[in-house]
Amino acid sequence: MSRFQVKKVAVLGAGVMGAQIAAHLVNCKVPVVLFDLPAKEGPKNGIVTRAIEGLKKLKPAPLGVVEDAALIQQANYEEHMDQLLDCDLVIEAIAERMDWKLDLYKKIAPFLAPHAIVASNTSGLSITKLSEVLPEEIKPRFCGIHFFNPPRYMMLVELINTPTTQPQILDDLEAFVTSNLGKGVVRAKDSPNFIANRVGVAGMLLTMKEVENFGLSYDVVDDLTGKKLGRASSGTFRTADVVGLDTMTHVIKTLQDTLTLDTDPFYESFATPAVLKTLLEMGNLGQKTKAGFFKKVGRDVLRFDGESKEYVPGGQKADQVYARMLKKPAAERLKLLRDSEGAQGQFLWAILRNAFHYAAVHLEAIADNARDVDFCMRWGFGMKQGPFELWQEAGWLNVANMIKEDIDAGKALCKAPLPAWVFKGPVLEAGGVHTPQGSWNPSTGQFVLPRSLPVYTRQHFPESVLGADAPKAQTAGKTLFEDDAIRLWTLADDVVIASIKTKMHAIGPAVVEGLLKGVELAEASYQGLVIWSNDELFSAGADLQAMLPAFMMGGAKAIDGAELEMQEAMLKLRYANVPVVSAVRGLALGGGCELAVFSAKRVLAMESYVGLVEVGVGLVPGGGGLTYIARRAAEKAAASTGKDLLPFLTEGFTAAAMAKVGTSALESRKLGYVLEGDVIVPHKDELLFVAINEAKAMFNSGYRAPQKRLFAVAGRSGVATIKGSLVNMRDGGFISAHDYHIASLIANVVCGGDVDAGSLVSEEYLMTLERQAFCSLLTHPKTQERIMGMLSTGKPVRN
Repeated sequence: MSRFQVKKVAVLGAGVMGAQIAAHLVNCKVPVVLFDLPAKEGPKNGIVTRAIEGLKKLKPAPLGVVEDAALIQQANYEEHMDQLLDCDLVIEAIAERMDWKLDLYKKIAPFLAPHAIVASNTSGLSITKLSEVLPEEIKPRFCGIHFFNPPRYMMLVELINTPTTQPQILDDLEAFVTSNLGKGVVRAKDSPNFIANRVGVAGMLLTMKEVENFGLSYDVVDDLTGKKLGRASSGTFRTADVVGLDTMTHVIKTLQDTLTLDTDPFYESFATPAVLKTLLEMGNLGQKTKAGFFKKVGRDVLRFDGESKEYVPGGQKADQVYARMLKKPAAERLKLLRDSEGAQGQFLWAILRNAFHYAAVHLEAIADNARDVDFCMRWGFGMKQGPFELWQEAGWLNVANMIKEDIDAGKALCKAPLPAWVFKGPVLEAGGVHTPQGSWNPSTGQFVLPRSLPVYTRQHFPESVLGADAPKAQTAGKTLFEDDAIRLWTLADDVVIASIKTKMHAIGPAVVEGLLKGVELAEASYQGLVIWSNDELFSAGADLQAMLPAFMMGGAKAIDGAELEMQEAMLKLRYANVPVVSAVRGLALGGGCELAVFSAKRVLAMESYVGLVEVGVGLVPGGGGLTYIARRAAEKAAASTGKDLLPFLTEGFTAAAMAKVGTSALESRKLGYVLEGDVIVPHKDELLFVAINEAKAMFNSGYRAPQKRLFAVAGRSGVATIKGSLVNMRDGGFISAHDYHIASLIANVVCGGDVDAGSLVSEEYLMTLERQAFCSLLTHPKTQERIMGMLSTGKPVRN
């Protein structure tokens, strides 16, 4: 087994991609040095310095914590080339110019460590041609690495080898990018624009061609080609704006320059759209220039009109009939669209047919197998399904025949026939390209399984494709207990796993009862309890809808009992005789946050969003969240030399009173919901593996629950100080009178109520205050307005 380790990375080029790749490396605790040209004026590192400062302002934020920008080491090619010797991985990310890249390779070659992997982050240039200028001893360690923008958030990374790249180099790099950077790796062939951009950008061009054919407006097209179609919510033209129209034009030019009608039968559709040329001439490059296909003016979003070359009111939506069609099962959906008479339905069928057609014709040239194409479109372009998955789900042969009929009738954009393997042999017999035996490789005429690198043994339930019949977390392992609210199960008879099943994983009485049963089972026969769910949602909090009937019948007293049960369950988790580990991914809000902070440990995916958000519905945390804030403040104060509790309380109070949510696991640590001893996992599919192993390690090292102890609170003087600040905010118009009331109640709880500063209290005492505050707000008309507004619209009401 390879022992390759990446102790330090050099990123060459401090442009948009280079700087953001460096930021993501820092997020993942990988030391990085960022290079660029020496500045002509001022400090030599000026270009890099400005790029790093720019990272702090970018949205979406490339850094998990803005302060970590300081961890990016700065360098330039004139003064610091010797720093390359310390780097195990060098990622070149300068502008997409072959001549510039080759020139840079000549300069850095003498300074590269003899073991270092060298990789070019290019979106489509030939990796083999780039390698030709390198010395013979470096060629085996050179490959392509294509991050997608923005690198922190986009799952896909394509790796591309050359004829001289050592296979072990790709294996080592794939392991690092997967486990350390949290990415989904696909190996692409060294063909123009590789897999994702080849299929994705061709798809966008073919879509733009069909937009012209059917005469649809950009806002309607984006409405049709966004979430309704199972694609990124930004649709087609908004996506182009986000990518940058100049960047998109460059990728289109790569297709135009490197392909011909002989190598790509769709080539005639690759002309740069006239509207794109117009926008470029106007300097409207999309989001980066605040104008592209769309332009935001105040709260209004305008769309570009190609005829008048002006921006006109936008926001037009697709006809609802097509939205209903798109909710039908795949086979029925495609037939309805193909048979529809309206332009919007015909357009949708046309772009789906083109996607199937293009992917099938080019599969052998661009990818090892059909699975890689589907993963590229899911991870790189935000699609719920890749083209082959949808085709197979809708009925392989039926769809193939519909495509063939359109090609024969001259309705398709290209006359090239579908490959022979579509209609006969193993694919026809299997009913598609994805099977339990693997996905179709047209080069070998076989179905091939995913690579079995050691890194993938850490992924109990990796992403898979339709038809692969991969194990499902919902039915895997041995079930210990299951009802409509929760499943308690185990994978290897050593740790109990609790998976919440309710909508939004909301915590109601049945979930609480299930968690207590999980603790009981774990204490009796297992080494720990792991709370985990295999999707982007840990828990959105308490089940408000389940609470309403009880409130209507029994008033606040009925809710008081339910809240008490939830609080007691949190304490049971905290003081269990075996470690309870919360494996958090995605949203952990309100009660979900409380569930996490009362666990013995937290293991979090990097993109986890944690916070106490109850004020959004006019409530205070009621499951122990405020008690946790008070206890943590006391613990931090006790470990310091200062005697004043209030400074340690301020951050937690503010987070709860303002419903602050950590926008990453790193930021959640700053808010106090994640502790230094907790584990942040870059790859979401490794979360369960790490959580189980953390629980087992804690158990095997003699885990004992913390001892119950009293702790100091800030008392009535702390309440008075906080309320003084709140009065100023209320009188200054920054918060409403009801916001002031809620925040005052939060202050009263976290400070321990009407007691002297420094008084020692128990968790149960504070939970009583918390419960009283929660129940008192339920009867308040303003809170009721907020709750009903959230339940009916999903949006907070400000009153």
